[in-house]
Amino acid sequence: MDETLDTLGKTIAAALPSSVTGYSVAHHELTVTAAPRDIVAVMRFLREDAHCLFWNLIDVTAVDWPGREQRFDVVYHLLSPKHNTRLRVKAATEEAVPVPSIIEVFPGADWLERETYDLYGIVFTGHPDMRRILTDYGFEGHPLRKDFPLTGFVEVRYDDELKRVVYEPVRLTQEFRDFDFLSPWEGTDYVLPGDEKAKGPDSQGHDSKGSGS
Repeated sequence: MDETLDTLGKTIAAALPSSVTGYSVAHHELTVTAAPRDIVAVMRFLREDAHCLFWNLIDVTAVDWPGREQRFDVVYHLLSPKHNTRLRVKAATEEAVPVPSIIEVFPGADWLERETYDLYGIVFTGHPDMRRILTDYGFEGHPLRKDFPLTGFVEVRYDDELKRVVYEPVRLTQEFRDFDFLSPWEGTDYVLPGDEKAKGPDSQGHDSKGSGS
């Protein structure tokens, strides 16, 4: 299996030397890295070349690497029913740099690219309807970015008096607990009811009155 995938990776890289920047085989899976500017040409080759025939677009998503200069990896998952082979294509891009849409090659990418834009903020140029698809109108931020707060920015509720849905800033009833995982657990400084013996000098896992000595 790995030899077949490696051969396929070499074939793709050799056919698109200026567009494919590399490939790897790990865990019986082939991953090809491509230049974002050429992603449409790469996808067309993967769909039409006889060695590939990746006719099915399974998913378009992204991975966020906040500490990296090219913050995002746009990830495409493809399937070749003819060869019974799966392929992953990655294209690294910066936060402010859009990626060409692949709708002209795979029309099914429409909603997948909109979802990636909605959740990560990656813009796809040439998309006919580049707007949010999962979050509400006026939603602030992109929920799957790693710097997005867990609580979000607003909460939604239905107001009985106004008879409509209202948006309000998130208010925490208490602050998040701050755990210090670098120090060992030493227990409480106070004695809980029933723990008097555990805090005493004879607390060695037995009751001194019933030891029989």
